[in-house]
Amino acid sequence: MILTVSDLRTRFEVDEAELWPVNGVSFAVAGGETLGLVGESGSGKSMVALSILDLVPSPGHVVSGEVAFEGLDLMSLGGSAKRKVRGGGIGMVFQDPSVSLNPVYRIGDQIADVIRLHRGLGRAEAWGETVHLLGDLGFQDPERRARAYPFELSGGMRQRAQIAIAVAGRPKLLIADEPTTALDATVQAEICDLLKYIQGEFGMSILLISHDLAMVTDVADRIMVMYAGRIVEIGHWTAISREPRHPYTKGLIAAIPHLGAGEGRPLESIPGAVPDLTDLPAGCPFHPRCPDVMEACVESDPPLMDVGDRLCACYRVKSG
Repeated sequence: MILTVSDLRTRFEVDEAELWPVNGVSFAVAGGETLGLVGESGSGKSMVALSILDLVPSPGHVVSGEVAFEGLDLMSLGGSAKRKVRGGGIGMVFQDPSVSLNPVYRIGDQIADVIRLHRGLGRAEAWGETVHLLGDLGFQDPERRARAYPFELSGGMRQRAQIAIAVAGRPKLLIADEPTTALDATVQAEICDLLKYIQGEFGMSILLISHDLAMVTDVADRIMVMYAGRIVEIGHWTAISREPRHPYTKGLIAAIPHLGAGEGRPLESIPGAVPDLTDLPAGCPFHPRCPDVMEACVESDPPLMDVGDRLCACYRVKSG
């Protein structure tokens, strides 16, 4: 496995309240694999990515757990070694390119800086590699685009530029956090195709994070479903789509809109809302919204259990 995360826990303390957006999360990403992480907004998905790279904003911090990248314990690394992994070993695509891109710095310079830092090339060589990379990632007239500033690019092009920065150091793992947010359907499809191309061309593993299950399943080999800071189901998409086991996963799949599903038919939805992480219910955090709740669900939180072809955190599945 190129990345192994074990019992990762991240805590925030705000106004005397304590919340755990990442609460005992464990998973692994294999070489060359795309693993999708899905769940509603507020479930803790983005915080998993930030915790892996030790980028959790104050007042939050990683409390415990292990993160191993190619066998290297990231939690024990010092500042300079950790910065070498960021960009060189693990690339990160953040949610909003308008925030993550430097507005007064040309796109090409931002990419070339990564190449110089992580690949040791000189200025001229790095610029040549930058132009070549932009061409590979679908930019027309890449030399001209490399000299553009972020505000001169469309939303889709800014996202491509951010992806170019993330892969410029030739990392082994790419973490893409909501890479299609705020993009129209056509551009979303182009970004999905781009991620597939990157995996095939560069042989990278990808951790793809999104609230959009339909988008993730178009790209990912396996998916893991997150709810209220916990992973509730992990497995191959072919198996999960055929027979989702956790009630929350069932609800997410049922909520995917389908063309031709029936004129006037209302879209499915999961009743209720994601719980406040400062005031979680006792037991399984999904039980107030669950159609299959039973007494054990209210009494204790089910662990992630091996149920054959996947892992699932549900007492109903365990009991058959």
